[in-house]
Amino acid sequence: MKYGICNLSIVPLRAEASDASEMVTQVLYGELCKILESRKKWSRIRLANDTYEGWMDNKQFHPISEEDYNDLNNTPQQLSSDLVDFVTTKDGQLVSICIGSNVASIPFLEHSFEGKVVTEKLPKNRIIEIALLYLNAPYLWGGKTPFGIDCSGFTQMVYRLSGYQLLRDASQQATQGEALSFIEESEPGDLAFFDNTEGTITHVGIIMEDNYIIHAHGKVRIDRLDHTGIFNYDVRAHTHKLRVIKRII
Repeated sequence: MKYGICNLSIVPLRAEASDASEMVTQVLYGELCKILESRKKWSRIRLANDTYEGWMDNKQFHPISEEDYNDLNNTPQQLSSDLVDFVTTKDGQLVSICIGSNVASIPFLEHSFEGKVVTEKLPKNRIIEIALLYLNAPYLWGGKTPFGIDCSGFTQMVYRLSGYQLLRDASQQATQGEALSFIEESEPGDLAFFDNTEGTITHVGIIMEDNYIIHAHGKVRIDRLDHTGIFNYDVRAHTHKLRVIKRII
């Protein structure tokens, strides 16, 4: 088994070994991976953080030993907490990074970083505060950053910055936590999941106070939540059908 670390800011992870293939998620600075299959240009990897798999360009990660992988994977995360920041390489070059990048690997990569980090679990009442940092971020399938994010990437990153682990896709996240029977039982920070006409969970958002929800739909936005689902005042209609509310924390 081979191993790697992302030493660039935001790297696409693709469904197939092609630049034209669908981006299924993004790999942020400092994320670790196992190399499951190697080709001349591409490697199929499994991310250490959420076990998500896909194809990554070999030029966009740094190979590391199994010992280094284990050491870094057991090092407590230090996540950058400013929307945009940078690290400095040993020869003085700047590498831009975004919120949620893991800078715990800075000494190993021989980089330096002077920005702010979060290292501990935050109280549940801080989740909405973190979520609002992404407000108006454009929707991007597979995205995990303020420059483009999808619904489950949004919930995953907000929870990660709050010190909690979520799986990557909405359908996977819906398997976590405790189901609630009614909206009235929910608290700010709980997750609401929505399904399509086939009953497949395709959307997720974070419940706020007073029956509001923050979610990624066109952009990260705030809408009303009721027993039917999400009501979008811009189009004067429900846009998502409520399936279940889950309490993770």
